[in-house]
Amino acid sequence: MDYIWTPWRYQYMAQVTSGEQPECVFCDALARNNDAETLIAHRGAKNFVILNRFPYTSGHVMIVPYAHVAELNLCDAETLNEMMQLAQRVEKIFRENYKPDGMNLGMNLGRAAGAGVAGHLHLHALPRWFGDSNFMTVTGETRVHPEDLKVTYERLSKGLA
Repeated sequence: MDYIWTPWRYQYMAQVTSGEQPECVFCDALARNNDAETLIAHRGAKNFVILNRFPYTSGHVMIVPYAHVAELNLCDAETLNEMMQLAQRVEKIFRENYKPDGMNLGMNLGRAAGAGVAGHLHLHALPRWFGDSNFMTVTGETRVHPEDLKVTYERLSKGLA
């Protein structure tokens, strides 16, 4: 049997089970005001772009309103407009830097819908390639990423500057 080590996954599981996670990871990241550490790649007027610390694929980001709201109907038009403009910019950066075969953009509103952070809505954006959902993910519950988060942060923050 082959073993593939994913030590980053332990950090995630330990935080979830120990209750060490802040009440809202997004609000906590903003409050720290250290974008390189918290992986905030861009701050807009109403939203920010943050890397997913436990990504599905390299480049996986979330576009998050500054306002701590759980529902789209609680956002003003300017916030939603900027969210979509940032999604367009992220899409362009993915195409130029990662050359994906496709992309996923989506939201999970509420825990029953799969939201990991149910109280603060966010739009996931991630590049996809044919074969990135292979046997490793399905049977091994392991994802293999060819790029370190620091490299992803540098690429995306440069593109969003």
